[in-house]
Amino acid sequence: MPAAIAARPVEAPHALPLLGHAGQLWFRPLPFIRELAYKHGLVTLRLGPYRAYLACGTADVLEVLHDARTFDKGGPLFEKARLLVGDGLVSSDFTTHRRQRLLLQPAFHTARLPGYQQLMARQVDATLATWRTGQVLDLGHAMHTLTLRVAARTMFGARLDDRAIGEVVAAMPVIMRGVYQRMVLPVDWTHRLPLPANRRFERARATMHRVIGDTVRAYRRSGQDHHDLLSILVHGRDEHGAGLTEEEIHDQVMTLLIGATEPPGDALTWIFSLLAAHPDAERAVRAEADHVLGCRPATVLTPDDLPRLEHTHRVVREALRLYPPAWLLTRTTTRDTRLAGHPVKKGSTVLFSPYQTQHDPRVFPEPRRFDPDRWRAPTAAARLAMLPFGAGNRKCIGDEVALTELVGVTAAVAARFRLRPVSGTTPRPVARASLGADRVLMTVQSRRPNTVRSLPGRTGTAAS
Repeated sequence: MPAAIAARPVEAPHALPLLGHAGQLWFRPLPFIRELAYKHGLVTLRLGPYRAYLACGTADVLEVLHDARTFDKGGPLFEKARLLVGDGLVSSDFTTHRRQRLLLQPAFHTARLPGYQQLMARQVDATLATWRTGQVLDLGHAMHTLTLRVAARTMFGARLDDRAIGEVVAAMPVIMRGVYQRMVLPVDWTHRLPLPANRRFERARATMHRVIGDTVRAYRRSGQDHHDLLSILVHGRDEHGAGLTEEEIHDQVMTLLIGATEPPGDALTWIFSLLAAHPDAERAVRAEADHVLGCRPATVLTPDDLPRLEHTHRVVREALRLYPPAWLLTRTTTRDTRLAGHPVKKGSTVLFSPYQTQHDPRVFPEPRRFDPDRWRAPTAAARLAMLPFGAGNRKCIGDEVALTELVGVTAAVAARFRLRPVSGTTPRPVARASLGADRVLMTVQSRRPNTVRSLPGRTGTAAS
């Protein structure tokens, strides 16, 4: 066989006329991505009239993530994300990103985690205080509202009111669906048609810009340092003494607010859905929370407590493996290169899927099974394939903050409540810009106080 033909990547199956593989990515994205894992290291896709590559396999994905100069932020997802966040940290190119990351890094230093944890605990406590036995929760809405309140208080202190929070909570799912739709079918004229979905997307986008713009302008007018994340954005300076422009501040606020709301809200929805379906894991989380907290209120977790929540950490990690919020991402090549042994020309779109690497049966036996214990002694291959926050110098800047929030909320809820699925409902993955779940309804059950707190296998009786 001629070398040129041998070097050509295999094309993904199921392409449709005009749409290409956009239909697969819209109607059955997760089965389609799992199916492609069994193809070669690089697979070609067609997104409408455009051709793209999907990197399959951990080694090839890591090459993309660690060579950020060659595989720069770009492609359909990030081009469409710029509709919302401009040149924010998530969507900016290699050169711009370096400056932005240096300016923002102090906000995510480990020394600030205890302060963020206190803010989180207050918001969790306020939310859980409203839950009552017998109440039916739309869990996705409840978790997204909670993570938005945490994000808003972390960024703005108390300066984003409940009306604005409600507007953003309503706008966010519409925006995430719209961004994904524009990613899988990057044909601009289709998104300018006066269709209901397009109108909803434009209204939601306008709401986000208005709410964040009003808040930032009010903050700037006050001229005060409020010792929160926005203060760092306003007062931070780079190595040349230059700060962020008004437009850059707006883009970063949009980026951080979306990143701190949608992904953790989706992750928490899956965590509690999985625990409700796996009683042994749920009982172990409850017992661990009781043991670590002792007689303290359920939301008063200290930085010293978090490392002791070992089983809860494993539950969170396994939920992120099964349902990583950032499940499909794109890059653009800045030069001619090779990937998985194939030539890739400058300007090509390269996709990769943490969901795919984290469901590789060669790395994770029975990959669709929820098994927190697989993280007791993970293999080197499992650690490399686990990419819910990415890797390299574009790894999520808030990964430690996010893990702190996910573990803390899981333990706090488990210490006070059981969540039970409403009869006849089953969580269904909804893969858009973030990997969420369809309407998940849970009934709240308060737990009885327990006099003896211990972990399974230790002396004493675990909490009920």
